Amino acid sequence: MTESTPIAPGTSENEREHAGAADARARSVLVIGCGYLGAELLRELTRTGWQATGVTLSESSAETLNREGLQVLAADLRTSDLQVLTKNKPAVIIHCASSGKAGTAAYREIFFETTERLIKEASFEHLVFTSSTSVYAQIDGSIVAETDLAEPERETGKILRETEEIVLARYGTVLRLGGIYGPGRCIPLQKLLSGEAAIEGSGERIMNSIHRDDAVSAFCVAARQNLTGIFNVVDDTPVTQLEWHQWVCAQLGRPLPPFVPRDLNRKRGWTSKKVSNQKLRGFGWVLRYPSFREGVGALLSERERARTP
Repeated sequence: MTESTPIAPGTSENEREHAGAADARARSVLVIGCGYLGAELLRELTRTGWQATGVTLSESSAETLNREGLQVLAADLRTSDLQVLTKNKPAVIIHCASSGKAGTAAYREIFFETTERLIKEASFEHLVFTSSTSVYAQIDGSIVAETDLAEPERETGKILRETEEIVLARYGTVLRLGGIYGPGRCIPLQKLLSGEAAIEGSGERIMNSIHRDDAVSAFCVAARQNLTGIFNVVDDTPVTQLEWHQWVCAQLGRPLPPFVPRDLNRKRGWTSKKVSNQKLRGFGWVLRYPSFREGVGALLSERERARTP
């Protein structure tokens, strides 16, 4: 949370009102996309004193979140009047809408075109855009930082890079997130529990992930400090697919899933790299779940509690 503006002794009532308005203005934020990540981010920003408003495509989602006491509007950013949506001139806009399972055309609409419209039409000071570590196409297991080459092969990755560039030109923030998991969502674990899991090749592919709650705290750091530039948002411990399954299967008392050929047609391409988070760490970002062991371990503990009569 940003600190309140101090008001000097002897300040007139009118001056106090202006100072209060400026303080509220400095702490206003619009969160675009209130799905798995965005809804939790909106909750945290609201809880910590921001004047936070969310935008979601679904009327029912907006109603559900409003019943929680959150301020959420239902709107399609592809067609809505952005000047109306940002009439209160939020200090920060956070674009964390998801493409779901949409194809490249929707990717371009949701990410590039919507961001371009925000920059051209909306009123705000600072823009934070949610990108992905999939823009790093390295396959050699090397450590990659924000200054390393990011030339994705897939069209979706190229669209993200185009969007990153227009955000950076506006002196905004680009957060490149690893695979998000957390309460109610952990795709590798869900596949393991359902019997659909498989280990590709020899299991050498490196996985870079981030717990949802740690991703939320990364956004809060970026918004609070008005960070500019690119920042990787991953935990401290990249891990191979084999290592991940060995540890989780040991916790569950299950055998390893079968080994299968590598899937070179993965949605975000076949990559294998160790993404570094040291840049954002340098701005005081603290992880609650520094590795998948703490994060997935918490999910397994919750699963066990739910199963206990």
